[in-house]
Amino acid sequence: MTGLMVWRHPRPRGVAGRCIGRADVPVDPRKAKRLAHRIRRAARRDGAAREVWTSPLRRGADVGRWLARWGWLHHVDPRLSELDFGAWDGQAWDTIGAAEVDAWCAAFASHAPGGGESVTVLMARCAAFMSAHPDAWVVGHAGWINAAARVMRGLPPPSAASEWPAPVGYGVAWRASSSRGAESQ
Repeated sequence: MTGLMVWRHPRPRGVAGRCIGRADVPVDPRKAKRLAHRIRRAARRDGAAREVWTSPLRRGADVGRWLARWGWLHHVDPRLSELDFGAWDGQAWDTIGAAEVDAWCAAFASHAPGGGESVTVLMARCAAFMSAHPDAWVVGHAGWINAAARVMRGLPPPSAASEWPAPVGYGVAWRASSSRGAESQ
């Protein structure tokens, strides 16, 4: 295997209309197990090591725990966590307020939404992980995957929110060796 392979975690429960970053929201255990099966099949097909990395957040770590039950090494690394939205995290988007969201969009790379962390900091975390583990298999988060795609292409943090792509789908794999990379497995 060459290149980083990241699978977006399964769809979490109860997050519709909410800003979710570091909020530790649950996923259906059956969906976590289903994604773990898909990752295991893909690893067999690709001849990959039986090793997976996740953030400490349940929506990814639950998949890693299923793989660990089947003999995989499961590593937890906080650098794989989603963007920290600070006080916004877990709040309904309509309660955050348009003025606050507009302030973030106006300085997308450097503004720390809700007092959390900026996209620049997220990209630095991605770069540090990718440098240390260029061939890892990861269960990750949409924002982290988008940041990793920019890092992989050598792009700077986006100056405008419009430069940030739509998230990859739940359970979709992204291989860092490809251009945008989203590929279903």
